[in-house]
Amino acid sequence: MTMKIIDAHSHLWLSQDTHWNGMTIRSKANGRADFLGEEVQMLPPFMIDGRNTAEVFISNMNYAQVSAAVVVQELIDGCQNTYLKEVAERYPERFIVCGMCDYLNPKTDVNHLAEEAKQLHRQGFRGIAVPAHRLILDNHRVMLNSEQMIQMFKVMEETGMFLSVTLADGDTQTAEMKEVIEECPALKTAIGHFGMSTREGWKEQIKLAQNNNVYVEAGGITWLYNSEFYPFPSAINAIREAAEMVGMEKLMWGSDYPRTITAITYKMSYDFILKGDALSTEEKEMFLGGNALRFYGIDTDIDLPYIKNMSE
Repeated sequence: MTMKIIDAHSHLWLSQDTHWNGMTIRSKANGRADFLGEEVQMLPPFMIDGRNTAEVFISNMNYAQVSAAVVVQELIDGCQNTYLKEVAERYPERFIVCGMCDYLNPKTDVNHLAEEAKQLHRQGFRGIAVPAHRLILDNHRVMLNSEQMIQMFKVMEETGMFLSVTLADGDTQTAEMKEVIEECPALKTAIGHFGMSTREGWKEQIKLAQNNNVYVEAGGITWLYNSEFYPFPSAINAIREAAEMVGMEKLMWGSDYPRTITAITYKMSYDFILKGDALSTEEKEMFLGGNALRFYGIDTDIDLPYIKNMSE
């Protein structure tokens, strides 16, 4: 493979043991978890101890010839700052990691999120993840354009940190994001989950990338089209539609590893793009790695050979 493959949306954790919106998320055996009131297959069943480690991910990346990955965070996984700092220090050529702030516990100090962002920057985090769709609770909502959040975004802009943000369905939070972009025009922002492209109003999220420093990453796109399954023709159509709105140079592939590989292999999460003919070679190179290399400032010499399967 001549192109470099970069995963713009993945997750790592040592354990899941947290709460969100009054409900529990807790790892169980055999890849399962108690998740918001039901038992789900959170991980592939061979990940039997609930640990979603960098070493297992690197093995998957090597097999799939993925040179580097951006590790974001989600409130449903619990804060993984301590572990991800170790991951970045141990594997600097393979991982760009995002820190996460304490968004859901309001403080009287309006600068508390800004101070957390400064601390994460000092610790070496290159970006901060904001799972904004989780900031809308039954009895509370954190606005992205609140004074506390804007102060945090300004610190990120000043220090050169990037923002990885996943928004609620449709245009629920796009007006807030537009204000953030206006207040912090130099803040490099990646809109996650491909704007939730199976939901009504998804194009309003994609249009945010018409701004200079805003991109869109496709983390979880195979999950969004899971009912259709491989080779996900409607996902390809959505990528083409988004490219018409903002340009292919603003779009990046992401896997949403490891949750998506309960249904498909890690390699399948981009193979449907690579092996299809809907995108040109140049477009594939941009979408699967070139855009992410530029956006995140990734500098890696990792070049992975293809290893033949025993079944071939």
